[in-house]
Amino acid sequence: MSESEFSGRHVLITGGTRGIGKALADSLAVDRARLSLNYVSRAEDAATAVADVEAAGGEAVAVAGDVSTPEGAAAIVSGAREAFGPIDMLVNSAGVSRPLPADEITWEHWKNTLSINLDGTFSMVYAVKDEMIERQYGRIVTVSSIAGLRERENQLPYSTSKAGVIALTRCAAQAWGRHNVRINCLCPGLTETEMAFTLSPEAHAEIIGATPLGRIGQPAEVAAVARFLLSDQSSYMTGQTVVSSGGRVMLPG
Repeated sequence: MSESEFSGRHVLITGGTRGIGKALADSLAVDRARLSLNYVSRAEDAATAVADVEAAGGEAVAVAGDVSTPEGAAAIVSGAREAFGPIDMLVNSAGVSRPLPADEITWEHWKNTLSINLDGTFSMVYAVKDEMIERQYGRIVTVSSIAGLRERENQLPYSTSKAGVIALTRCAAQAWGRHNVRINCLCPGLTETEMAFTLSPEAHAEIIGATPLGRIGQPAEVAAVARFLLSDQSSYMTGQTVVSSGGRVMLPG
């Protein structure tokens, strides 16, 4: 990959000020990308993320907003465009997880999870897809989870939302591939982010024990896969589901 491949490219990352999103931003900053980093409410984290990008030689702006509605997504995209112009690449890293036994799920829990994880992905993709189609260029990475590939009785809304993200990705990739808009889906396993610690220590131990590599993933490792999917190294890939889980889930050949 050329060091200048991302130079000047405008990349919008939802959930871009923490976890996998921030790790990706830090990686792209080295190549002098222009980064719009979305966050919801933690302004201090956002300021730190922008400062880290700038220190690495990139340009960044923090864009507050809620991805869960079309209006919120439109506002995020508008703020990003105001800073850096048309959006070349979108990474949907914003997400929420609150594990509960299946018989304790309420309608409010269900709707909150799907509104952020699935509706949010839909709203963000649809907020940028027209300009990508018009310009005949776009790269989108959606972030699902291995929970979207396997049953998880204590993550019913989360697993459902992440399975929906996979289906959305495939359908959109088929619809817009003719316009040079590539969209692929990344499915991480347990990764050392704040979301991972919604699980108990006992659950962590069980998951690590079931992982062939025998450890938790690091945000930078997962971000490296997202970077690959944005890059020209994956130029003949679209509509794909790519797993980064230490071998805990292996897709059939």
